[in-house]
Amino acid sequence: MDVMTNTASVNAIGHFLSDYAALLLRSGATCIRLEKNVERMAARWGMDVSMTIMPRHIHFAVTDSDGHSETFIATIGKNLISYNVITRLSKLSWKVADCGLSPVEARGIFEKIKQTPCADKWWVLVAASLANGAFCRLFGGDAMAVGVVFAATLAGYYLKQTLLGAKWDVRVTFVACAFVSSVLAAAGYLFSLGGTPDVAMATSVLYLVPGIPFLNAFSDMVDGHYICFFSRMTDAAILTCCLSAGLCLGMKLMNVGMF
Repeated sequence: MDVMTNTASVNAIGHFLSDYAALLLRSGATCIRLEKNVERMAARWGMDVSMTIMPRHIHFAVTDSDGHSETFIATIGKNLISYNVITRLSKLSWKVADCGLSPVEARGIFEKIKQTPCADKWWVLVAASLANGAFCRLFGGDAMAVGVVFAATLAGYYLKQTLLGAKWDVRVTFVACAFVSSVLAAAGYLFSLGGTPDVAMATSVLYLVPGIPFLNAFSDMVDGHYICFFSRMTDAAILTCCLSAGLCLGMKLMNVGMF
């Protein structure tokens, strides 16, 4: 009976940890955060966990104090970046460690976290446009250039939301959005709007720069997760090339040169 109970415990904890890890990584966490959070909870429940983090899967081996072991494979799935989810999942790991939550209690909280709604898309649209306009000002753009960048970002980001919502390939989406934003930003040249149309053009596509993949890739490299580092860096580089292609196409169409 004890063997059956221990096996069931290892199985339940292993399934929870694998689901937890997949959601954490899918939400944009780094590998080191994933390791620390999972090991923190496993230690509190008297389990030893070994994991191999791959770009698309996580392999788990969970072992209890009696040597009973189970192996699990978690599929990460499509990335849905959410700092809110990452924060709540990290808090859950500390609640398990500090308050002694049982696996059942942790699973209940985890299921609620999974239902965390996405940020309002209209608020995100306006906030991203304002932020990109601020980047324009930061790089020396005048008030007219900031307005042009705001409008170009508003249109491009709305297109991004629409295309990704329609399940378009993210690479095609980046090319299309950069193209639209750069064409609209060319208004500064065509209509002589302000004195810094070059800054408006250059910053009109900054909202597409994949900053999170770049930062996570660097973190993974520092921590020795080289496979994830190469995967994330490659994804980020491809997206950067796509936005550059869209920018160049827009500039070519509008006959605008940066040099």
